[in-house]
Parts: sequence; structure tokens; C-alpha cells
Amino acid sequence: MATKILIIDSDISLSTVLRDYLESRGYEAATVPDGKAGLNALSNGSWDVLLMELQGIGINGYELLKNIRHRLPQLPLIILTTRSDRADQMRAFELGADDYQTKPFSMDILICRIEAILRRIRAFTESKQRVFDLNGHTFDATHQTFDGRHISSRESDLLLMLCRNEGETVDKHRILSALWKEDNAFTARSLGVFINHLRGYLTPVGYQIIAVRYKGYRLVKNEHL
Repeated sequence: MATKILIIDSDISLSTVLRDYLESRGYEAATVPDGKAGLNALSNGSWDVLLMELQGIGINGYELLKNIRHRLPQLPLIILTTRSDRADQMRAFELGADDYQTKPFSMDILICRIEAILRRIRAFTESKQRVFDLNGHTFDATHQTFDGRHISSRESDLLLMLCRNEGETVDKHRILSALWKEDNAFTARSLGVFINHLRGYLTPVGYQIIAVRYKGYRLVKNEHL
């Protein structure tokens, strides 16, 4: 699933260009011109990242930042602003901003900042979740079971990587380096064997492991079942 980004900024020209650029890079993005509309969008939608200005958004930007951080403590939040004073930056960080980017800025660098924050969040999430519900069937990585049936440690570790990245392609070289500690033709064939093992568990419960040519594997739910 594409990362969903909300932009709160009264500079319609900039926010529109930024939205279009983000969408051209595979993100989903939406813009709102003021803080009130931003709060409404946050209340009525699910967002992965928030980009917001501190000025000209109809309400005090710092109060909005404080409000959002209270409501959504885990939402990645990056300030995009013309305010460059050290005091402004410190206050924003104290109120919960994850990053602070002054205008004008490089859109490529902004994307790097977004991805850096998301990587930290994903790493933290991955270190926590070890039990997954797959259409009412439980995969427990801690006890290495699928629907109460014991599976091998290699099967469990591989399925854990796929479940933690459900809907996204997991690079095969990343899998081999993490689980086999070697990346060569032999381990690649071994990976293919274990992928087929997992398909035997997952296909009957409505999930597929899709092989993405030259890239890796993706776990997806079969919506037709």
C-alpha cells in the first residue's frame, strides 16, 4: 500500500506542486489550506505522514502542532516553514515535531527525510509484532506456529518478514542476507523452496505470496476468497 501523506499549507501553489511530485514518486498525497481543514482530514482519514506549515493556516501553528501530537502521538510529523530561527525550531521539536525543514527546500531531500522517519518507525514496529491474524488464522512467530501447527524456524522467520511488510515487496536479497546470511544461487533456490512451503499454508486461507520479477516477494490477501 502506498504511503499516505497529508499536507497542511496555505501556499496552494507550493503544496500542489509538492503533492504532484510526491504522487509521481509513488506516494498518495492530499493538501488542505488551513489548520481547521487539517484537523478534519486527520479525524476522518488514516495518514502515514503529516507535512505542515506553522504560519498562515488560520490558527496558531504551535497550538495546532500540540493538538495533533496529543491526538496522534505516533504520527510522523515534519514542519515545512519559512521560520528559520533557532528558537522556532526548538519549540517545534519540544512540541513533538519529528523533523523541521525550512523553505525553500529540495523535494528529493524531503523524501529522504520522510523515508528516514518511516524506516525508524517500521524498525520499531517490526521489533514488536510477532503474532498476526490472517483471515482468522493465527501465525505466532514466537512459538513458530500457524493455526496451532508447528512450522520450521526458517518458515517462521520468512513468514514473519512477509507479514511485517504485508502488501509490499520484500527484496529477495534482503531476505537472503537476513535469514540465510548468504546471497548466492544456492540460497536463492532454497528461498524458492521455502516460499512454496508457505504457499501451502497460506493459499487455503486466502493469502498469496506473489513473486515480483527480479525484485522479491509480496504477501497479499486474496480479495476474491
